[in-house]
Amino acid sequence: MDAQVVKSSSPPSHVGIHVMRAAIRLLAVFVVFLGSLFVWFMMPTNTYSQIWRLQIRQKTNTSTYLGSEGSNIVMFTFPILFLALLGCVFLHLGKKLNDYKMESSSNGTKNRFAVWKKPMLVKGPLGIVSGIELAFFIMFIALLIWSFSTYLHNSFAKITPKSAAKNHEKIWESKLDSAALRLGLVGNICLAFLFFPVARGSSILALFGLTSEGSIKYHIWLGHLVMLLFTAHGLCYIIYWAATGQISEMVQWDKTGISNIAGELSLLFGLIMWATAIPRIRRKIFELFFYTHYLYILFMIFFILHVGMSYAFIMLPGFYLFLVDRFLRFLQSGTRARLICSRVLPCETLELNFAKSPGLKYNPTSVMFINVPSISKMQWHPFTVTSNSSLEPENISVVIKAEGSWTKKLYQMVSTPSPTDRIEVAVEGPYGPDSTHFLRHDTLVMVSGGSGITPFISIIRELLLLSTAFKCRVPKVVLICAFKSSLDLTMLDLILPMSSTSIEMSNLELQIEAYVTRETEPKTDGSKPLRAIWFKPLATDAPMSPILGKNHWLCLALIIASSFIMFLILIGIITRYYIYPIDHNSNAIFANWLRSVLNMLTICVAIASTASAVVFWNKKKNAMQNKQIQNMEGPAPTGTPESQFYNADRELESLPQQSLAQATNVHYGGRPDLKKMIFEFKGSSVGVLVSGPKKLRHEVATICSSGLVENVHFESISFSW
Repeated sequence: MDAQVVKSSSPPSHVGIHVMRAAIRLLAVFVVFLGSLFVWFMMPTNTYSQIWRLQIRQKTNTSTYLGSEGSNIVMFTFPILFLALLGCVFLHLGKKLNDYKMESSSNGTKNRFAVWKKPMLVKGPLGIVSGIELAFFIMFIALLIWSFSTYLHNSFAKITPKSAAKNHEKIWESKLDSAALRLGLVGNICLAFLFFPVARGSSILALFGLTSEGSIKYHIWLGHLVMLLFTAHGLCYIIYWAATGQISEMVQWDKTGISNIAGELSLLFGLIMWATAIPRIRRKIFELFFYTHYLYILFMIFFILHVGMSYAFIMLPGFYLFLVDRFLRFLQSGTRARLICSRVLPCETLELNFAKSPGLKYNPTSVMFINVPSISKMQWHPFTVTSNSSLEPENISVVIKAEGSWTKKLYQMVSTPSPTDRIEVAVEGPYGPDSTHFLRHDTLVMVSGGSGITPFISIIRELLLLSTAFKCRVPKVVLICAFKSSLDLTMLDLILPMSSTSIEMSNLELQIEAYVTRETEPKTDGSKPLRAIWFKPLATDAPMSPILGKNHWLCLALIIASSFIMFLILIGIITRYYIYPIDHNSNAIFANWLRSVLNMLTICVAIASTASAVVFWNKKKNAMQNKQIQNMEGPAPTGTPESQFYNADRELESLPQQSLAQATNVHYGGRPDLKKMIFEFKGSSVGVLVSGPKKLRHEVATICSSGLVENVHFESISFSW
């Protein structure tokens, strides 16, 4: 049965789900999302400030339960949270469809956006940028320029010699004061979007077909813009205060207005994060970058204390969703994962295999974050998941190359002659794309350098499963991998899982072109290709399972909705019976900082209580299943029972491994001619994926964006961290 037959035989219920998903996406994108952007576009105008905002405040801010915060909750917070709920429903409906979306390679409409997805910029400060990304980046910069210029035009129109003299100021001083304020307002636009890309389990990112690891660069772009605008905002005010003899304003903490000290502290913490995020520092002193980035907590707390909670609701939705995601990660990492075994390669590479429940599903190229407390209690490192959730239903694996200080310590801990019986490991994830579209291509060309081969292992295993279990048509796969030494060739042995007896390699047309760049001939030192080390986990170690259960997206929607409703109820009670009797919504008596603190505490209580309740309910529901998996005995290694080392020779002589060896061509002493190789592939659609060093990604992106061929479609799956 080919892909087209499978697609045409979809049951009628699936057609209805497709229609519902299309309707939800239409509502989410064209009504809620574009409506929110329209509000941002109108904010600097007099129409918004003098008409719309006044009318909304008359209806919302008079409430004794929400007070002055009501209008911004209605205008900014509620629509984005509603968008997140729509995304959860959209993704839950997607789970009801077939796990594999069969697409015929002859579908003429599948690549209608292919031109926009091709790289438009390859080298430069933005890195590899597609046409769609460049278009949205330009539109976002245009929004910032429009907002700032409109704010200045409207505010400068009100500054006259008479108004400046009334404030005992010169005209340029009044304009500087106005410009400084508007720089802060424009910076808040960037801050409103800053936390969306770093919410790893975000339904909004998945709704738009994005992943957190692929969106990290958007967080970096927004972070630079935020700090650039906020730094200019602070410097302009310091110059203004110095020029007008009000330098004492720097140490003012207004009870009911703007707190200058809080703003300066927020800016200070932001500058520290900004300085340590410089690429050279981030790469060479990763620990410094990692630890200082926790200052985002103080940055946000003092920012809210600076502007007040009422104004903070404009940027709150993205941060609110991030807090939900962050607390779920905290709950997941509290349980120690059951580490079954590790395959050790002589090229200082590990494959860690964890136990998991069959209900944990994920797609190829997913990422899992790992923490080893004995190395560092604070550091979490992302690694690509190489296993397949259907092919290997009871274990999940990642491949780790010993390249940094943390990974070298882990490799030494696992690979020593007398390894420990147990390694305490905490995990977060896996996180990955909601769906994959590899079947839309006739040929998949995967180019990797060094450890960049790891995401391609998961793709190959996925295609092996599709071709073996589902008997569907899969594209031809060409893996072009470059290694420094012949020892690194042993990473190819990880393409097949430890138990590969059910794999039928003949169903997949696989070609591997391996290049060893620093050696001119094979070197053999008598070492075994790989070995496996088995661990003895404690009874408290649990197999990995979905933190929110089988209906993950519905549970996430429940947490978002219930926590926000709880927040509104709690803050409504506090406002009605504590704040309102004091200030009667005048904002002139009750301390602004205290109002902000009460709101922040209420948000944290609402998120922590609802998320904990849902997670506890799911744990209790799946306790029996997890207990059964936990009591399962791991596969017995060959050799003596006391031996912790598994002789992999027998496994390497299996039929799938023989087929893999036959499909591999090894070239010594040179690099692949990527341009010639990529352009030689025929077919209506050739998907080119690249993962590895920055130079390699740029080279492949340049080739694919040259426009010399029309059938090549580029996709980089690497991300910066």
